[in-house]
Amino acid sequence: MDIIVALLLALVGIFAGALVNALADYLPPPHPATSLRMNSTSDAPEGSQPETGNTGPGSVFHPHYPDGTLRPPLAWLGLLAFITGRRRSPAGAALSWRHPITELVLGISYALLILGWGVSLQTIFTLAFLAIFALITVIDVEHKLILLIVIVPACALALLNAILMPDTPPDLRAALIGGVAGFGLFFLMFLGGVVFSKVTGTGEVAFGFGDVMLGTLSGLLLGWQALFFALIITVFLGALGALLYLVSRLFSRSKYSMFTALPYGPYIVAGTVIMMLWREEVRALILR
Repeated sequence: MDIIVALLLALVGIFAGALVNALADYLPPPHPATSLRMNSTSDAPEGSQPETGNTGPGSVFHPHYPDGTLRPPLAWLGLLAFITGRRRSPAGAALSWRHPITELVLGISYALLILGWGVSLQTIFTLAFLAIFALITVIDVEHKLILLIVIVPACALALLNAILMPDTPPDLRAALIGGVAGFGLFFLMFLGGVVFSKVTGTGEVAFGFGDVMLGTLSGLLLGWQALFFALIITVFLGALGALLYLVSRLFSRSKYSMFTALPYGPYIVAGTVIMMLWREEVRALILR
């Protein structure tokens, strides 16, 4: 029975990944003003022929290729698009590997989580946050943006989680203190980034205000105590990621620009998710 439930949750995770992919395509600018119309040809390459006859409200979230061409039903899921050979539109615009990878990662994560935690209201909240963090990560990596339209509802959901699950850390009081602490700590880092940008004259701030709001969400989810452990993990992973980036540029002999800004959101997400799933194990490891 557990295996059947896990397989069902894996399927739910795959569809959650498809939703994450769709939102990651439509939410970042300039999509709200232009590309929300799936059948729009305004940004399509010359020669592409998007399908017609789908101009109603239902076409807004119809999966499409990068050139605006509507995807056939067998290509609505990224996994199916790759498996059935429908990765590309008739004009040659290809879906990125992000589509099947996101679906697979969430599908596997959902199955493993349900096997480890069982079915409960807290598990449902955690599954929702995994999808939200996947969306935040994809958008930040691709656009270097963390959108308030994603963060604000997620913060409200974190507070609802604390209210409905007072016996599972954090309770509402700890969550509110964690949110304030997260905002304060990450806002100080944001100010440091602004000062660094002014001093170096790069004009680019590596640590943006979106990261501050993401830190606030992390505090609301974890509470102030676990937040500090998440911050330690975040800083460590950020340093490791920067080192790996430098090494990769060195071995690929690619040009490196001093003070290149790298998206920091994925490291905040990683630290938060690790503390969400393995709070006590991490605490015992660090304090040992």
